[in-house]
Amino acid sequence: MNLFRTPFFLPWLYPRLTWRVPTSEKKVFLTFDDGPVPGPTTFVLATLQQVKARATFFCIGDNVRKHPRVFNEILQAGHVVGNHTFNHLKGWNTPLQLYLDNIQQCTAAFSQHENWIKPGNQLAGNNIAFRPPYGRITRAQINALQHHYRIVMWDVLTNDYDKSLSPERCLQGTRQATRPGSIVVFHDSYKAEKNLTYVLPRYLDYLQAEGYTFGVL
Repeated sequence: MNLFRTPFFLPWLYPRLTWRVPTSEKKVFLTFDDGPVPGPTTFVLATLQQVKARATFFCIGDNVRKHPRVFNEILQAGHVVGNHTFNHLKGWNTPLQLYLDNIQQCTAAFSQHENWIKPGNQLAGNNIAFRPPYGRITRAQINALQHHYRIVMWDVLTNDYDKSLSPERCLQGTRQATRPGSIVVFHDSYKAEKNLTYVLPRYLDYLQAEGYTFGVL
């Protein structure tokens, strides 16, 4: 099994979730989970700016609360932000109403920033991108969220958070797993920082050399 590519059966089992963008163009969709935090997120923003790439940041609401300046830097750079719950909750272990309330709390944290443009007119969703932490979400949670949020999973997982994985292997596996329409997951977190800072600039160089462009979700 390819550790960097989503198993083929998961999109079949959960077709209501977005795993990959159907396209014949050489386009990838870069995403960054678990920020914003000073250091890793700032590095990502500077690296993306060098190649004029936009991305989607799935932010933890409590990090938005603690680091409003970094969150505003994401918005001012023209990137898209998505909801990653307020406390990075694992859906499989969280009762439905508590999970939904935590997601709403994250969206409310976004709304404190005037640079955040709400999709539509409702605070509680209206097609905001949402990614479940750890990729763990129940069918009941999917049913409750799908009319207000776009639930976005991934096609390529960089495994940048895995400290046992060398930066070189992380880059190699990510490159090999990438294909047109891939939604690629990095983490702008302290845990992933070592691999992130090595892999991201080299991966962007690879994508540009291969003729890829960048999209947002």
